[in-house]
Amino acid sequence: MKSTPFTDKHITLGAKMAEFAGYNMPISYSGINDEHQAVRTNAGIFDVSHMGEFIVKGEHALELIQRVTTNDASKLTAGKAQYSALTNDKGGIVDDLIVYCLEENKAYMLVVNASNIEKDWKWISKHNTHHAEMHNISDKTCLLAIQGPNATKLMQHLTDIDILNLKYYTFVKGKFAGVDNVIVSATGYTGAGGIEIYFEDKDGAADTIWNKIFEVGAPEGLKPIGLGARDTLRLEMGYCLYGNDIDDTTSPLEAGLGWITKFTKDFTASTLLEEQKKSGVSRKLVGFEMIDRGIPRHDYEIKDFSGVIIGKVTSGTQSPSLGKAIGLGYVSTVFAHIDTKIYIKVRDKLLLAKVVKLPFH
Repeated sequence: MKSTPFTDKHITLGAKMAEFAGYNMPISYSGINDEHQAVRTNAGIFDVSHMGEFIVKGEHALELIQRVTTNDASKLTAGKAQYSALTNDKGGIVDDLIVYCLEENKAYMLVVNASNIEKDWKWISKHNTHHAEMHNISDKTCLLAIQGPNATKLMQHLTDIDILNLKYYTFVKGKFAGVDNVIVSATGYTGAGGIEIYFEDKDGAADTIWNKIFEVGAPEGLKPIGLGARDTLRLEMGYCLYGNDIDDTTSPLEAGLGWITKFTKDFTASTLLEEQKKSGVSRKLVGFEMIDRGIPRHDYEIKDFSGVIIGKVTSGTQSPSLGKAIGLGYVSTVFAHIDTKIYIKVRDKLLLAKVVKLPFH
């Protein structure tokens, strides 16, 4: 297993560790519910240094990004970011990612999922026919997410960058905790507000930043947060997790990602997806909450009232914020309307649930 520059700190803090995407990662520290509530009500810090980062630059950089991603990167100016997806030739999702514009038309950073780094690199490289300059900087890039309603207020003590007024999906590069060239980005996977910071671990930068964050944050209740709470937080927001809710067989339109699928340009499978939009999809990703007692899990069958299989669960949990069981799953389109009653097969029982509007929280 690979380690991040913070792995020893997680172990020292008593984190429950496990393998995730080839990395030794913290799953929980004080418990998922406790960590979840810390982020929803105050602030928490996640080590997400396992994520992948690619730099794409040069005169053909934007052209390449436009060809492989679904969203319209030509709308980005320096300091702005956008959520997007890579699609394969059949319209399935290779990965979801964030595109950062470092220099308009010339330099971009793509942030991809840890488990897809190699796959994404090969896919983008395959389409790089005009030889845009590409660099995989994943192994030398640290990524920390400081999330929660008080996160920016606490972190403002560590920088001259005005992060309190940083607009959602914008970023600034500057000095943070005494370290130069840190990207401070108003992004995150929790729906609780906050920032993500990207920096290179050289000259002890990782130690310095981690320690300074806890110096200012711990007295105010900031806690370290594991991947367990990261999953419950994102699920409450209805955010897709690659490998669970989206993959190479699901299209952005089925997954409710039509808003990042722009047909004002040509991209991989754009013609196919445009046809799909016109004719309609046969299944849709929906959010549902349990009415009967029971927790839905990945791959559980979803059935109609007569017991016919109409789909499957992709993610599910007991929501710490709502005190009820919630889930995401694909169902036949006819069952995708809000308040539709569906049944989740939990062991040998069919448990009643209903389709609800996202986000849950």
